[in-house]
Amino acid sequence: MRPNAMIALNDLTVAYARHPALHHVSGTFATASMTAVVGPNGAGKSTLLKAIVGSLRASQGELSLNGISRADIAYLPQQAEIDRTFPVSVLDTVLMGNWRRHGGFRAIGRAPRIRALQALAAVGLEGFEGRYISTLSAGQFQRVLFSRMMLQDARLLLLDEPFTAIDEGTTIALLKLIRDWNQASRTIIAVLHDLEQVRQWFPDTLLLARDLVAWGPTAHALTDENVLRSRAMSEAWDERAPQCERSVKDW
Repeated sequence: MRPNAMIALNDLTVAYARHPALHHVSGTFATASMTAVVGPNGAGKSTLLKAIVGSLRASQGELSLNGISRADIAYLPQQAEIDRTFPVSVLDTVLMGNWRRHGGFRAIGRAPRIRALQALAAVGLEGFEGRYISTLSAGQFQRVLFSRMMLQDARLLLLDEPFTAIDEGTTIALLKLIRDWNQASRTIIAVLHDLEQVRQWFPDTLLLARDLVAWGPTAHALTDENVLRSRAMSEAWDERAPQCERSVKDW
């Protein structure tokens, strides 16, 4: 592993029912880097984040963390994966970011509550703390989730499609917050779809089509040629093809 690498992938394959969703990918995420993960639908982007956070295991190859544990990771899943019908307040949702520091059974003191209120104010939700999350718009709820990540104070931040169904103003505000986190030496990995947004805000890009297409500085990785190649690779992928023998030979 490179000395400045926080995460190293070595021939990483992650499969569902032995059919790879992520196929023999190798490379490193540097400490304090800010990387967009892009590619066509079904390219393995969300699968990669779930492998990093530990909710999916490698079918073959290795994923190594350098100098951090999974307790140092804050993960923002897609909104579709979150049940908003549970009757929980905005403030209590944000306070869940204290779990790593205080555990789930200790009483929440005054200081964490103050930090939670400050985090809500920082994303423009001052006065929303008593509302239930089920009453919020998609953009408001995403701001709440960003506030929770602020309380986690993690070294590695994983964001899966954080701007889906979010208005432009909210998106810009949250992008500025992500940039501030990165400037504070946090490592950012975000799954995104808006390529112009990636070109404007993210220094590094990982382009996937289940296989690795390109990985490096955004200007070099996210070329029109590479984007077209990723689409062609995705369209050529056959879900009915035989299982990947390399990925299952050791099962």
